[in-house]
Amino acid sequence: MDINQFQSLIARLTEEIAGAALNASLEAHLNADHGPKSDLYEAIFSACQDGVRDGWLCNREGGGIRYGRVIKAGSATHGFSVDVVQMENIVGPYHVHPKGEIDLIMPLTPDAQFDNCPAGWCVYEPGSGHRPTVSGGNALVLYLLPDGAIDFSAPSA
Repeated sequence: MDINQFQSLIARLTEEIAGAALNASLEAHLNADHGPKSDLYEAIFSACQDGVRDGWLCNREGGGIRYGRVIKAGSATHGFSVDVVQMENIVGPYHVHPKGEIDLIMPLTPDAQFDNCPAGWCVYEPGSGHRPTVSGGNALVLYLLPDGAIDFSAPSA
């Protein structure tokens, strides 16, 4: 797996969800059709593990979090940027999602959760914000951001 193959894999998903409202219905759809044990979930999880191992994913580190924007928002991914983080029992910096955020949670240890969610998909609506938190172990989290929009300058609520 390389960055171009990864982008093609992600594009299969972003083509399907392009234009969808980022809300609980999308989260339910993603978990029903592409949740843990599905072919797409397993392919993305494997690709992320390969990318971390090979050094093209999560190639930066700050505050105990490994991270990196691997794909900028553009037509190849239907307007979504793609970031991947690796977090272990840590609370990340507060940020706001001006256009929403779609997260794929991939536990590296069995009980790891992201924002109290187990393996699978979590969707944040436009204007939402949080301090991303991994508890119960170590996890990879893939973030899809419409137009790459994220705001770390907003005060926490």
